[in-house]
Amino acid sequence: MSKVLIFGGTGFIGLSLANHLKEKGLVPILIARHKPDPSIKHEFREWDAVTLEEWVEDLNNAKAIVNLTGKTVDCIKTPENCDVILRSRVDSTKIIGEAIKKIEHPPKVWVQMSTAHIYGDPPSQVCTESSSTGYGLAPFVGKAWEKAFLHALPKNIRGVRLRTSFVIGRNGGALKSLKQIAKLGLGGKVGTGRQGMSWIHEYDMNELIYQSISNEKYTGMYIASAPNPVSNTEFMKLLRKKLGLSIGLSAPEFMVRLGAKLIFKTDPELALYGRYVKSEKLQSEGFIFKFPELEKALNDLL
Repeated sequence: MSKVLIFGGTGFIGLSLANHLKEKGLVPILIARHKPDPSIKHEFREWDAVTLEEWVEDLNNAKAIVNLTGKTVDCIKTPENCDVILRSRVDSTKIIGEAIKKIEHPPKVWVQMSTAHIYGDPPSQVCTESSSTGYGLAPFVGKAWEKAFLHALPKNIRGVRLRTSFVIGRNGGALKSLKQIAKLGLGGKVGTGRQGMSWIHEYDMNELIYQSISNEKYTGMYIASAPNPVSNTEFMKLLRKKLGLSIGLSAPEFMVRLGAKLIFKTDPELALYGRYVKSEKLQSEGFIFKFPELEKALNDLL
């Protein structure tokens, strides 16, 4: 009962979580399309995210499922990429649900990744669990993802949905790219600079998932984000300070739209838009963030 199956477990968040869970005495099993680096010592099962494979037997007598599966949104939003972003999340969730039906002793809890982008890109509103969802591709994908999860979740398994903001950590994620941009002298505000940047330190993300696994009071949907979101201008200013950079050129919208596609091969709207989110439910559950403030988080990571 110490096995935790992490679907999509070879990405930045999955590997960080696996190390965290191992320190807690659990046995993470990584299930993903691509094999991890040979230096990674966790158990691994290869999976194409669309078929039932040998990992189904690993579900028997496991403690928990954590599903992180999904194509990265850090890409140019071609029709093909948009389709894969949606299907990689929805189809993989359905397959996990089918697998659970085939085993005799299923896990007691299923922790499901979702996205804080489900609230859209409101310019100033601070969204909580009770806020309405937004408009656009990301909210559409987020709602389809959660609907697939709720349909696949058996009634006898506790389900936890985590609407996650962007995770900042040492070995990947958005912070790595932002550091590179800042060191090139482009660490000023992006666009208006007023767009929200909701974030969570990788330790707090890992601990929240661990608590969701081990503590039965966690159930339903939560926003997984630090309680103090900041504007893009504030984030970049503090990042420059921690990197010892006195100058950071601002990037107007037209430059971002051009450079994102031609140089960084990604969607410019990831930088130009954002949202302010915070969790009321985690506060009521008594979850304590180790890194509630951005400066403390960056001090640790940098």
